[in-house]
Amino acid sequence: MTDDDPDASDADEAAGGDDTAVRRERFSGGPAREFLSSLAADAAIFEADLAVDRAHTVMLAEQGIVDGGVAGEILAGLDEVEAAGHGALPDGEDVHEAIETAVIDRVGPDGGRMHTARSRNDEVATCIRYRLREDLLDAAEATVAAREALVEVAEEHAETVMPGYTHLQPAQPTTVAHYLLSYEGGLARDTERLLDAYDRVNRSPLGAAAFAGTPFDVDRDRTAELLGFEGTVRNSMDAASARDFLAETATALATLATTLSGLAEDLIVFSNKGVLGLADAYASTSSIMPQKKNPDTLELTRGVAGDAIGEATGTLSLLKGLPRAYNRDLQRAHASVFDIAGDVREATEIAAGAVATAEWDADALAAAAGEGFSTATGVADLLAMAGLPFRTAHEIVASAAPAVGDGDGPATAAAKVDEAAQAVLGESLFERVSRDEVERVLDPAASVASRDSAGGPAPEAVAADLTAATAGIDADATALDDRREALAAAAEALDAEVATYE
Repeated sequence: MTDDDPDASDADEAAGGDDTAVRRERFSGGPAREFLSSLAADAAIFEADLAVDRAHTVMLAEQGIVDGGVAGEILAGLDEVEAAGHGALPDGEDVHEAIETAVIDRVGPDGGRMHTARSRNDEVATCIRYRLREDLLDAAEATVAAREALVEVAEEHAETVMPGYTHLQPAQPTTVAHYLLSYEGGLARDTERLLDAYDRVNRSPLGAAAFAGTPFDVDRDRTAELLGFEGTVRNSMDAASARDFLAETATALATLATTLSGLAEDLIVFSNKGVLGLADAYASTSSIMPQKKNPDTLELTRGVAGDAIGEATGTLSLLKGLPRAYNRDLQRAHASVFDIAGDVREATEIAAGAVATAEWDADALAAAAGEGFSTATGVADLLAMAGLPFRTAHEIVASAAPAVGDGDGPATAAAKVDEAAQAVLGESLFERVSRDEVERVLDPAASVASRDSAGGPAPEAVAADLTAATAGIDADATALDDRREALAAAAEALDAEVATYE
């Protein structure tokens, strides 16, 4: 996308013959030319480069570095290049060189003045950040929508009892709402990470030139303002060479994808157990077995996590051994981050749609909620509340566990726990707690209702968490809107400035 080319800022020379604006005869051909080129992959930053070119040209004119009439010609040339599209660009190593060559072809030698006081090093760093902002906002917006879907379904199932698992073994009863809110919490943190990453991405490197600044009287804060950046990356060497923002973005996306992968895996397991029915829109059938209904979209959601983790690892691996300042390795650092951002955003939308349209079988969930003696902890807690050391209470219930079957009702289970208590304590369980209390905590619904600590599954605790989750979603939606509005306002301001040179 760039190379270390401090001489490229000489704006008084034009391309000649088949040579590009930068390389000319000396480096214009050879067997490595295609290997060096990133022009095809640069379609992702074509619009970004045009915006950066316009802001830089306006600043050059405002600072008196380039004549206003020449700036107008350059800006008109950029309009023509944009209208023609990326596919019409002339040959070049990258989109930056190709656009400059195209402008010179239209304007003449003065077109080369657009590159005064900058290098492709600071130019590409700015373009990447400009484009990446939108990817981050799109991904964050998808997480907010997914959280809304989770909350909406959770509100419908605040009292729908279901089995909770640890190690994929029945552990304690919970509710569908409590389960779904656990993922809303994870996605809320993913939203935070994406917005935090956005705020660090949203700083302009433009004006750093190759890495050592420029002798021209540029106004870096002005170009940052025109492009909607919140300030600059001040140190010019850091500005031109740093790609930690790419690593941070890739890692935030990988973390989001990992959250989604866990949700997808759970839904696949629940579908397999027959307690969840996926909508046809989020499933498929076999090419040979017509009875099959496969959770293919969720399996692909899991797969995206592997891609995202690989991208984060690859980005960090590429950066780990690079010296300051610019190195051509960086050309390979960002295109695939754009790709994975789109994949993760789409996976987020798919997972949200699968949750929103799935059918939970309340009867099957209730029947499964007590399997594996999942209410055992409730009995131990009850005994501890009655004054028995928890470890002794744990021993009693553990002794009873092998005898308690999935088909046992609360009364039968209570009798078996009492037998274990007599063996361990030498006295009846009911010397310490009432039979009614034991039978109550052995009922899955009653067990859930008793767990009313903050963040617990009891309906009143869930109600408080639903209110908090909704408030958090609204706040993050507002934060997203604010950032989008700031970018839109900056784009309008840039267009207005460009129009003054027509």
